[in-house]
Amino acid sequence: MVKCTNCGKLACYSGDLDNLPTDEFCPMQTHETVLAEARNLYEEPKNRRVSQESARVEATGYCEWTRVQETMEFAERMGIKKLGIAYCVGLRREARTLADIYTQNGFDVASVCCKTGSIPKEEIGLRDDEKIRPGIYECVCNPIGQAMILNAEETGLNVIVGLCVGHDSLFIKHSKALVTCLVAKDRVLAHNPIGAVYTSQSYYNKKLYDRKKQST
Repeated sequence: MVKCTNCGKLACYSGDLDNLPTDEFCPMQTHETVLAEARNLYEEPKNRRVSQESARVEATGYCEWTRVQETMEFAERMGIKKLGIAYCVGLRREARTLADIYTQNGFDVASVCCKTGSIPKEEIGLRDDEKIRPGIYECVCNPIGQAMILNAEETGLNVIVGLCVGHDSLFIKHSKALVTCLVAKDRVLAHNPIGAVYTSQSYYNKKLYDRKKQST
């Protein structure tokens, strides 16, 4: 099984390919055929263009541009005029502000809330006691609907703003346009999920490493 996280050499990063790890966890040792196939896919015009413009944005705005700025720069370089925002209803104010920023910078913006379609949770097989607030109406998030609506709107790049874990996966799966994530939802850490990793050796140690023990 590949485990790049176990590597301390970073030979792929430095280009020192004569010093690759000999361990079985290195994909450059165990998956040469797969990596060759992946390399060939960059010959496809769209893949090459996305890769080129991503690298150019990275280099031009390195440690200077925020992700909001990088998203707009990438879209402009790709010739994308219409952006889509797929957002969580709990982040509707932030989504509106983001739409204003994009619009002010010359983009057409289509935005879709996660509750569009208003599908009752019972319709997908959830029980009343599995709701956040049992006993009242709750509709399930509809990421497939969000993706299909933005497909119909013919957006060129879709931006995720706080979709739930799993719902974001469904949105990405069903979106025809390229997708980037601006906000990864974390209701506890003010949508800064990496904060749990930063504190995993201190404050969040037991919550993360002993998760199953705590739930029993």
